[in-house]
Amino acid sequence: MSDTHVAGVVGSLRSRSHTRTAVRAALEGAEAAGASTQLVDIRAYDLPPLNPDVDDQGDGADFRSTIRTADAIVLGTPVYHGSCSGVLKNALDHCGFEEFEGVTVGLLAVAGGSFPITALEHLRSVCRALNAWVLPYQAAIPRADAAIENGQFTDVDLRDRVETLGDRVVAYRSIEPEPSTFESGQNKGA
Repeated sequence: MSDTHVAGVVGSLRSRSHTRTAVRAALEGAEAAGASTQLVDIRAYDLPPLNPDVDDQGDGADFRSTIRTADAIVLGTPVYHGSCSGVLKNALDHCGFEEFEGVTVGLLAVAGGSFPITALEHLRSVCRALNAWVLPYQAAIPRADAAIENGQFTDVDLRDRVETLGDRVVAYRSIEPEPSTFESGQNKGA
């Protein structure tokens, strides 16, 4: 058993979410690689729209604490209007460098329609702004209704791709950060 702990954040509020199914599959891949895992369901947290003038809004402190316990993170999002879900973005807004700097992050996006690449690009940009180490490997599930039924993958190849994402966050969780540069020292956050 690895000493790696992986948190899988579900960026969907739907009760029968294909994103939740996919994040669970990624966590199964992480478990197969020897990690302990935790499904972090945003529905369990009261995360009001972030107001930076107010300290500790809702369950923001609890959410941040949960994320800080992870050695690696899988972020799963449904695709809304070509981007990540607003609830996931808001949850990430409640976090900062303490939660993400130097942490390995794997990305996964689920779309009802065609390939969800822009949502993955947007999440990658957010995570890089937080100085996370974002895996180049990512998982995308287009036409999710055809790939997932009743909370189970029907497309074995896609399930394998998602499980591989979980395996990779464990494999690369201890990657050494790049040496500091002038530019990296200038990223102070918003």
